[in-house]
Parts: sequence; structure tokens; C-alpha cells
Amino acid sequence: QVQLVESGGGLVQAGGSLKLSCAASGTLDNINFMGWYRQSPGKRRELVAVILGGGTINYADSVKGRVTISRDNTKNTMYLQMNGLKTEDTAVYYCYHRIVETDYWGQGTQVTVSS
Repeated sequence: QVQLVESGGGLVQAGGSLKLSCAASGTLDNINFMGWYRQSPGKRRELVAVILGGGTINYADSVKGRVTISRDNTKNTMYLQMNGLKTEDTAVYYCYHRIVETDYWGQGTQVTVSS
């Protein structure tokens, strides 16, 4: 089995920064897609940032210029550095890995941005 565990969420004031981590364990061969999604009350889960096979990175327009997705293969850990946080960034952030044709999700970590 594959397990994904997020950490790093919390309460931060607008303009602040957070760094989220996603630690992966289990059978991790052939990861062809990984990224961060988020979901806030009343809204569907949305893409924040992804890393595709080959290293291509895409960001949602709403976060471009404010977040950076990265990974450390030696630690099997993916990160999301978030700067200049806005109240609309408040959401539960989920780590996602796609391995072959199977989807894996973490339990999520809450990010709350206050004014």
C-alpha cells in the first residue's frame, strides 16, 4: 500500500507563509503524477500545483507567483511553499500521487488564513 501524510498546515495571517510537506511511504515505483489539491467549504476540490513525469510543473492561476512545488526523491517527500497567503487560500490541502492508474490521497492538512 501507499500512504501519504501531510503536515505543515496551520493558522497564519494574510501575507504570511507556510510550507506544507507530504511524506510518502510504501510501493512508490512508477509515480507518474503528483501534486497538491485543496478544498474549501462549499467548493469542489481544485488543483493547486502538480509535477508531471519528466518534471513538468503546472500551477493554478490563482496561486502562480506565490507558491512553489518541489520534491526530494531521497526522502520521498513533496513540498508546497506558500508565500503571500490570502484569505481565499483557506482550505484543506491534500497531497496526491498517481501511480500507474491508481490514485492516492493524504488525509489533508488545514490551512487557515486570517485577515
